[in-house]
Amino acid sequence: MRIRGAVLEEIGRARPYAESRPLSICELDLDPPGPGELLVRVEAAGVCHSDLSVVDGNRARPVPMLLGHEAAGVVEQVGAGVEDITIGRRVVMTFLPRCGACPGCATGGVTPCVPGSAANNRGTLLTGGIRLHRDGADVAHHLGVSAFATHAVVDRHSVVPVGDDIPAEVAAVLGCAVLTGGGAVLNVGAPAAGQTVMVVGLGGVGMAALITALALDGVTVVGVDGNPDKLVAARKLGAHATYSPAEVADLQIRAPVVIEAAGNTRAFESAVAATAPGGRTVTVGLPAPHARASISPLQLVAEGRTIVGSYLGSAVPARDIPVFARMWRDGRLPVDALVSARIGLSAVNEAMDQLADGNAVRQVIVFGEDQAPRDLAGEESRR
Repeated sequence: MRIRGAVLEEIGRARPYAESRPLSICELDLDPPGPGELLVRVEAAGVCHSDLSVVDGNRARPVPMLLGHEAAGVVEQVGAGVEDITIGRRVVMTFLPRCGACPGCATGGVTPCVPGSAANNRGTLLTGGIRLHRDGADVAHHLGVSAFATHAVVDRHSVVPVGDDIPAEVAAVLGCAVLTGGGAVLNVGAPAAGQTVMVVGLGGVGMAALITALALDGVTVVGVDGNPDKLVAARKLGAHATYSPAEVADLQIRAPVVIEAAGNTRAFESAVAATAPGGRTVTVGLPAPHARASISPLQLVAEGRTIVGSYLGSAVPARDIPVFARMWRDGRLPVDALVSARIGLSAVNEAMDQLADGNAVRQVIVFGEDQAPRDLAGEESRR
């Protein structure tokens, strides 16, 4: 079938991306789903730093590649062997398929799926296939999803079904920002009542960590970011206190659980320094491969502190997405508020600029006339 999508033509083009146009909006051919695969009509796709990291060259991927990995849509066709998901079902797409049989999958989310990670690096689906083509040549898949398009063929292991009551924009953000940030809080930070959670870096993942921590009983939540607008947004979401990184250092503010979600060396070092004796620094940000940080091993030993890396929030999507969906239904997790802008596919290059400048929390591409942007804040007030 013919689809329309945003293809990354070349890595590392100069900014502004609105002028250099690294992503081309074009028509492609999409094969039907093979065994164990699904055809999904994409309803909404979030624009995430993991997309930007391919555009700017911080993550080496094959090109041309159809980007997008945080999305939700409706199943339109199922391949042979898919018996547990029916046509018409809304699904959340996740960027790391889990085969369920490898040593990585045996860790319960602590380490990534081995074949899933290999497929992501190759730009293929989990089984090794490529279903995207343009002018007779293959176009690589992004993280097994390639959601910046009207339709996607994905492996069954790359989706989690959710209820139709969850708006597509909310369902999309569950698949990466909430799974990563919220998972880091619940699965790794695991704060107890009476403790403080500090979140360093208030982009989409950091804000997801913040609202997840706020959903826990008896937990004090502190937001940290260098952008004053992000601090204002965090306070509106309910953060008990907000600071710039400089203020945290000057005031010597420390917390037993610190989530680092900025993905750069300075933020990581700030997060480690702000971790209280006996506490945990949970780092979910993905800095450039060459980035190096400086910390004091003596301080870790003397204060009995730990630093834990958490990929995808140490989550198992099939286990954790239903948990976050239930928290949203209960009114405890205002995922709606993370959506800072709703845009069309044609604005994807400009969206990358907004993300690179640190001005966006979560921009969501909305597809189709029947999926026109809605007043989600109004929906939240009516629940």
